[in-house]
Amino acid sequence: MCRNQVSPSAGSGPQPDRAGQAPRAGGCWSEKREKELLPRRSFFKTAGRALAATGLLAARTGRLPAGETAPRPIKKAVKFTMIEGDMSILEKFKLLKQLGFDGVEMPSPSSLDRREVLEARDASGLAIHGVFNSVHWKLPLSHPDPAVRARGVEGMRTALGDAKFYGGTTMLLVPGKVDKTMPYDKAYTRSQPEIRKVLPLAEELGIVIAIENVWNNFLLSPLEAARYIDEFESPWVRAYFDVGNVVRYGWPEHWIRILGKRIIKLDIKEYSRKKRDDEGLWKGFQVELLEGDCDWPAVMKALDEIKFSGWATAEIPGGGRDRLKEVADRMDRIFAS
Repeated sequence: MCRNQVSPSAGSGPQPDRAGQAPRAGGCWSEKREKELLPRRSFFKTAGRALAATGLLAARTGRLPAGETAPRPIKKAVKFTMIEGDMSILEKFKLLKQLGFDGVEMPSPSSLDRREVLEARDASGLAIHGVFNSVHWKLPLSHPDPAVRARGVEGMRTALGDAKFYGGTTMLLVPGKVDKTMPYDKAYTRSQPEIRKVLPLAEELGIVIAIENVWNNFLLSPLEAARYIDEFESPWVRAYFDVGNVVRYGWPEHWIRILGKRIIKLDIKEYSRKKRDDEGLWKGFQVELLEGDCDWPAVMKALDEIKFSGWATAEIPGGGRDRLKEVADRMDRIFAS
């Protein structure tokens, strides 16, 4: 019996069988079966023309027929470190692909075999959309010791190279941190010159340095974050917006509208102000997607307003197949909200 399974998103899930493909019984073909299939073929042709017309209308006018809504142009990914289990890189990539993820973000610098990662990417068809800098907390660009900052710059150079090697488009970067030994103003004035040192390389490789908002006591408002990015006067420095990180002290939709087109990618996580108040600051992250205080419909509306398209990567506790499937399902619900 022919199936007509339609994948919810291009590139994931089962693909539809070819319309009108005749089933075979015992390896033979009968005139009776041919006649039975004629109405079915007619249906497929009509449906195909309707789908094509819908796509043509959207392409020409930017509008869909009444009652139709287009899926948001957001690609779904996880951090590589979220995939748990005794599996090879290829097996991990294949698992993500089976679960409907479009891509993955890799750590860099790392001890992973780059060639093995590349081969796994090609064999699985899973995109590597970028890398996250793995040394920016240990070697902050705001550090008072120039030698530490220099090592941080080398870490950026390695990460930019890995992003290019993997076919990615970004290097996620925490630009510095503020604490008792690293004053706020110094974090600002020390970190920018260090990032400027790798801007020529970023431009040469075509990799965007994507500044993430994190709990580093730095760039605490969207206005300041926008100013920090704009001062580079470069298209190779943009914002990597983490939705959940803002909820402790603000509203993600406000940040999205202010940062606007500076946002190149998203991190997806949740936060509960109630758990924060009842159990402690960091406990606020111990809540499932859609069960905290992120107003996801408001977030999606703000993203629509700035016409965001691109990658959204989960940065939450991971696990094996069942856990990652749950993450994928919850992300789908967020993007549809």
